[in-house]
Amino acid sequence: ILVTMENSNLVLQYTDNGVGMNPNTAKKIFDPFFTTKRGQGGSGLGMHIVFNLVTQKLNGQIECTSVPGEGVAFKITIPVEA
Repeated sequence: ILVTMENSNLVLQYTDNGVGMNPNTAKKIFDPFFTTKRGQGGSGLGMHIVFNLVTQKLNGQIECTSVPGEGVAFKITIPVEA
């Protein structure tokens, strides 16, 4: 996890070296009810809730990038008022 300031934005970056996601999964990650864990207790709402909190409540942006077999990265940018 890396936290920095860029201009007047707080930037949080999370990366891991896990299994990653295929491009189709990464494209749908913020969609409501999208899950790869159907039948295993996953509702598919977690990342949708995160997206809404970041974009609507914090007026920020969230991006997800992933390479299968190499991990995932999330970048959250939130404007900071002086």
